[in-house]
Amino acid sequence: MLPACDTCRRPTVACVCDRIVSYPTDRRVLILQHPQEQDALLGSAQILIASLPKAELVVGLSWRNLGHALGEEDVDPRKWAVLFPDSEAQSDVTTRRGAPVDPKELEGIIVIDGTWSKAKTLWWRNPWLNKLNRMNLRPTKPSIYGRLRAEPRREYVSTLESVAAALTLCGEKPEIAVGLERVFRTLVQRVRDANFPPEERKLPRRTRPPRRPEAPGPTGPKAPKE
Repeated sequence: MLPACDTCRRPTVACVCDRIVSYPTDRRVLILQHPQEQDALLGSAQILIASLPKAELVVGLSWRNLGHALGEEDVDPRKWAVLFPDSEAQSDVTTRRGAPVDPKELEGIIVIDGTWSKAKTLWWRNPWLNKLNRMNLRPTKPSIYGRLRAEPRREYVSTLESVAAALTLCGEKPEIAVGLERVFRTLVQRVRDANFPPEERKLPRRTRPPRRPEAPGPTGPKAPKE
């Protein structure tokens, strides 16, 4: 087994902890991660958590509502938007019924972390997501993943790329997106250079508690999500 980083659990040849920079933001970021995405070598959620002080990661399959996912009671879902790929949307951010929303008024964004099929699972298991504002991302270029992780459509990019674009849309400094994508490119390049076969693109099981505790456990059949 290859030596692994104690912080990110990636093999040291693919670790990017040396490139992490902290970027304070006004907006919060909530990452809903499918349990089967936790051990993905190419997963980008870890970079976001390490780089954004206001980012939170929760792992599971279902939650009662936004407050439950955040572990907070006093949260206004009207001030949040869920990232939603929709190339035909009329506005960057809309309500469920399509009315435009000013992205600069948002307090937080939600992103589902997982492959397309896993993301669909989380979407359908959490009907409260469908009631939130939608941030309709329309990527203009293919994902940094390239051929390392194929997606069914051009507009399906990585979690990190989605969040980077969303933060810029909300009025955060453009250099935040540039910095996040730079680290992600480094990860992809190091994985490519290491020539990991598909069956080895999973992280080793964690042998000690994570440095940052995960959010409150989900409801439903014992801890699901994409």
